[in-house]
Amino acid sequence: MEGGRRSRSSSQEANLPLGGRAATLVFCAVKLDLDRLRAETPGCAHRIHFNNAGAGLMPTPVLETMTAYLELEAELGGYEAADARADDIHDFYVATADLLGCRAENVAFAPSATEAFARALSAIPFARGDLILTTRDDYISNQIAFFSLRKRFGVEVIHAPNLPEGGVDVDAMARLMHERRPSLVAATHIPTNSGLVQPVAEIGSHCRELELLYLVDACQSVGQYVIDVERLGCDFLSATCRKFLRGPRGSGFLYVSDRALAAGFEPLFIDMRGARWVGFEEYEQVETAARYEDWEFSYATVLGTAAATRYALAVGIDAIAERTPTLGGGLRDSLAEIDGVRILDRGGERCAIVTFTLSGWTSEALVHELRRRRINSSLSARDHALFDFTDKGVDACVRLSPHYYNTEREVADVVAAVRELAAR
Repeated sequence: MEGGRRSRSSSQEANLPLGGRAATLVFCAVKLDLDRLRAETPGCAHRIHFNNAGAGLMPTPVLETMTAYLELEAELGGYEAADARADDIHDFYVATADLLGCRAENVAFAPSATEAFARALSAIPFARGDLILTTRDDYISNQIAFFSLRKRFGVEVIHAPNLPEGGVDVDAMARLMHERRPSLVAATHIPTNSGLVQPVAEIGSHCRELELLYLVDACQSVGQYVIDVERLGCDFLSATCRKFLRGPRGSGFLYVSDRALAAGFEPLFIDMRGARWVGFEEYEQVETAARYEDWEFSYATVLGTAAATRYALAVGIDAIAERTPTLGGGLRDSLAEIDGVRILDRGGERCAIVTFTLSGWTSEALVHELRRRRINSSLSARDHALFDFTDKGVDACVRLSPHYYNTEREVADVVAAVRELAAR
């Protein structure tokens, strides 16, 4: 049913809008067709891309979808092209709902995860003395937003303690919920600066028990893991689409639960797309998550994001969630065997993001040397994760992040490159 929740199994063979080559994609839930996946990922031919936590390589159907739409805009005009592709544009919401296990009406497009997160924050009527409960490993932009709210409105920000082995202490966080009754609980599922996976569903169960607002940042987990918003128990969930979902830059979304919609939450600066001007001195918000959108955004990007989501669903999220962290774990274990390598990832569960330092090398120089060898990696700096990097006693590290279309041979080649550099 249009706009309703679809089962993921029925989605896995869905066609991509405007992406003719993707229409025949059928993948086994256990074994992936790596040759085909890599043939549809042109960047694989010339480099090892282990920077999917920064931006994944777009598959060909995504690029073709966006190019076809831009050509249509040039031919018909922007408004006319949007009208002509209205059903395909709507499929962004349906596809994202399929990905999350919700209704299309719960989904809003956003130009970034940070923008989506900020829109959700702005919908909460904070007052002096209100409390935001979060973790020490939440994303830098989220932390800064919390501190900005403290500066402007006088809210209190409390960080729940971590366990000795890493990751938030959920029991301690739950005690703070009971004792302090925060106006908002916020948690980042996978921090950008390490391979830690936070127990966001467990946190969500405590939030639902106490009927607390719960905001999840799923920026690094969407496209890497199965995300079921009902199981997470969140009221809001923000994400980007350029990372493990392999969509274009400038794309993201905000999930808004039925609870939050019914409660009337709306962004501080609601746009004409999110509200109707019904009287000289009044407006009326729309009933869906569209109240969190602006009227203007790039429809080529929306369509590219829908194509990327349909592509991931066709590959199979279960299969991706099995292969991707396994590749990361193999990479982590092999790097740990190299003299001088220090693995920084902690926590009971770890994902495909692998962070490390190498004795005798600055992380910046190591990233540069890897890039010279056509190996894409990323630099994580201390000011992006002050709590975490202070605890670990490092100023920066190298971040590697393989994805399901990468190969075991590429893992071995990256490990060999690091071993060679360590021997210098």
